[in-house]
Amino acid sequence: MRKLRAVVIGGGTGGLAAAAALHHRGWDVTVLERAASLEPVGAGIALAANAQRALDAFGAGDAVRALAVPLDGGLRRPGGRRLSRTDNAAAARRFGGPVVVAHRADVIALLASCLPKGAVRTGVRGELTDPGGPDRPARVTTPGKVLEADLVVGADGIHSAVRATLFPGHPAPRYTGFTTWRFVVPATALPRGAATAHETWGPGRLWGTVPLRDGRVYAYAQATAPARAQAPGGELAQLRRLFGDWHHPVPRLLAAADPAAVLRNDVHSAADPLPAYHHGRVALLGDAAHSMTPNLGQGACQAVEDAVVLAHLVTEAAAGPGGDPLSALPRYTAERLPRTTAIVRRSARVGRLACLSSRPGRALRDAALAAADRLAPHLALRGLDGVADWHPPVHPYAAQTGTRTKEAQ
Repeated sequence: MRKLRAVVIGGGTGGLAAAAALHHRGWDVTVLERAASLEPVGAGIALAANAQRALDAFGAGDAVRALAVPLDGGLRRPGGRRLSRTDNAAAARRFGGPVVVAHRADVIALLASCLPKGAVRTGVRGELTDPGGPDRPARVTTPGKVLEADLVVGADGIHSAVRATLFPGHPAPRYTGFTTWRFVVPATALPRGAATAHETWGPGRLWGTVPLRDGRVYAYAQATAPARAQAPGGELAQLRRLFGDWHHPVPRLLAAADPAAVLRNDVHSAADPLPAYHHGRVALLGDAAHSMTPNLGQGACQAVEDAVVLAHLVTEAAAGPGGDPLSALPRYTAERLPRTTAIVRRSARVGRLACLSSRPGRALRDAALAAADRLAPHLALRGLDGVADWHPPVHPYAAQTGTRTKEAQ
């Protein structure tokens, strides 16, 4: 039997997860990444229980779980007053696993390790030149070579060229009015245990602190700002102006940050859902299909879900009557578009709530959060009902205990 061939455009979390899931199902996979290496530009990445179960489909879930650290913390005001508590054990009970926050470089390296040598080609720009159809393969042009494939996966991010080729008249993701900053400080910046996980909501801005397993600390911030605004004195100086008088350990983290390591990104969201996540033999996933705000921590999680569902459906179709994975792509759209569209909208609502600017609005919000925390602990977890409790279509998958059947091993 001829081995099916897939070309993945984009070597981020979603693209590598798709390649790993397809390779695990017997496909010949090539990943084209235009950057010179897979060494990612990034800081922390959150993977909730739904993403971990998806990763189990190709044997990577337990390695992610091993990166977990206790993340009990809570939501605070800038002065330090606690509004609500978070409990990772409660999240694990409710959703089947805790949220794992890891450095993006570690996750990228893990996904790349699931692929055979030579599958990832860095420094290579791939251009979709023919989406293919029932009577012909899809074609991707690279410098000096045209690749033909039974399936092309567009995983090239928010400003996806693949999406623009498939749906040239569709509106691009819109700027949300929020800018984010991210950085990681070394383990020596704070005494071990001095930084606990928390998120702090202030007027028109928020701050988050998350300890990583190796002792480093991941920090992120969000604020309302004009698109592409230039920060006088640099991004770290801007963060110190916005957050320098907030509660411990925020000032100390800002003092320890390397100005060159602070990443700033304007947040774009897919306000107008695509008509489909496929066309011809091409499927879109992750930010290329449904970019979202980071406020639910589901951007990478949904990309991994996409990857595993896509690999499962196209492999099933290839094994069925006709033997063509093309027939599975409408079902991929049908399964993924409604779910991800709802999560995009839910995440945007949380972002707007977190960055309220008006004093009366903030007072009402904070009072409601504090009351809910007193009367119904862990109420905030309900915000991930229907999201973090998702299970992949591929069975078996690892249970919370990490047990596996022979097939999953």
